[in-house]
Amino acid sequence: MTVLPVRGPDSVDREAAGRAIALAPMVGAGLGAGAAGLLWVLVWVGAGAALAGLVVVAGLALITRGMHLDGLADTMDGLGSYGSPERARQIMKSGGAGPFGVAAIVFAVGVQALSFAGLAQADRWFAVVPAVAVGRVAVVLACRRGIDAAPETGFGALVAGTQRPITVTFWAVLAVAAATFAVPEHHWLGPLVILVALGISTVLVRHTTHRFGGLSGDILGATLEISVAATAAGLSLGT
Repeated sequence: MTVLPVRGPDSVDREAAGRAIALAPMVGAGLGAGAAGLLWVLVWVGAGAALAGLVVVAGLALITRGMHLDGLADTMDGLGSYGSPERARQIMKSGGAGPFGVAAIVFAVGVQALSFAGLAQADRWFAVVPAVAVGRVAVVLACRRGIDAAPETGFGALVAGTQRPITVTFWAVLAVAAATFAVPEHHWLGPLVILVALGISTVLVRHTTHRFGGLSGDILGATLEISVAATAAGLSLGT
């Protein structure tokens, strides 16, 4: 989930991978708290809000080794291929980034950075936490039971279908409840934004798993980044 040197299990099977996915929102909350703190410090020392937002997004990419942005790029290149599921998966595994992937990264990073800037200008520091954490909640939702892995996928085969309904419901309800504090002026806005972001992620996962023949790690990365962008943008409304 991060590049932090935390010792994991000696071997990773579906049970261990499923536990990791179930705990992903906790990692997201920690990353969100760090992102909020960094954003506050940068603004406090005199950095412009837009620059501070961009640095925070870069920090999040650095601490996650950019794997989610890579998944976003691969997924968008696969969707843009208009080929068979087999051909799309080949493109996603090629290791390069095509025009669709590059455009998706630029757009996602831009939306996140400018949204964080808007939150900073409105003193909505706490809103950064659910914005980052909801991306991991969306990953839990994407790995719910009934979702199959795409052929010839590694991480997808480990985590697809591992999350029980109670786990998905717990994190979704907790995210919605926490979001009531994200926009103090309008307590209804945060929960609404979370529900919309999770709805977008559900549609994305449904379309991409149908398009590619199942779930993959790239789809999870794309789901995470798009959910963070959508949530951050929604929570910055009215700033």
